[in-house]
Amino acid sequence: MHTDFTHTHADDEAAVRAVGVTKTYGRGDSRTVALKNTTFTTREGELHLVVGPSGCGKTTLLSVVAGTLEWDSGQIEVFGVKLNGLKTADITTFRRQNIGFIFQQFNLIPTLTTVENVSVPLLLGGTKRTEAEERSAAMLQEVGLGDKLTKRPGDLSGGQMQRVAIARALVHKPRLIICDEPTSALDSTTGHHIMELLAGAARAPGRCVIIVTHDNRTYGYADRITEMEDGQVKQVYANGALRDFIATHR
Repeated sequence: MHTDFTHTHADDEAAVRAVGVTKTYGRGDSRTVALKNTTFTTREGELHLVVGPSGCGKTTLLSVVAGTLEWDSGQIEVFGVKLNGLKTADITTFRRQNIGFIFQQFNLIPTLTTVENVSVPLLLGGTKRTEAEERSAAMLQEVGLGDKLTKRPGDLSGGQMQRVAIARALVHKPRLIICDEPTSALDSTTGHHIMELLAGAARAPGRCVIIVTHDNRTYGYADRITEMEDGQVKQVYANGALRDFIATHR
């Protein structure tokens, strides 16, 4: 019997809370500290950007929050569920029920059509194939690919594949959407449309979006920006400080 995590919630509206998280790679002389006693919080209803130079720990932070990467120490809580206390199988179930991923590398299945690729999260969740493909076709229409339903990834441009990956992440309406450079392969017009979709998803009741990005075109969509450096949170920008940060990084 599998645990159902779809109705969990955080009492104080903190969607994600990571406290004192440390993550290292390798041992001895090759040991690298990716996260150093890092604390990070994001709230429900928020589009939260994580920025900083390459290698500062941004992607590692998102990976441990999503439970796709083990960490060395610290506490991680997502929608009131303490990931530290879960077995691997329960973390997998929690992730499938609550988290959508948008990867920079797309991770599409080359032998499947676009509508079949987008259907995968729904099928894994038990949705019947006909309904899954109908919902996936509607989602592809939203990202501007309604005319590419039967195309395979090899027939698409990089920007189109990114939009398929975004549709796949959104189709099952996950509570937390984690994105790694979602606009990096997109032109300005398409990038604007995608950020509007993500902003709308973030502000739906009980949901939020966290985006790792180097793309300053996305900054204006943020409710909060966390700046990282050397495996730690350097500063968090919100309200007036956020406006100042955006103004100086255009």
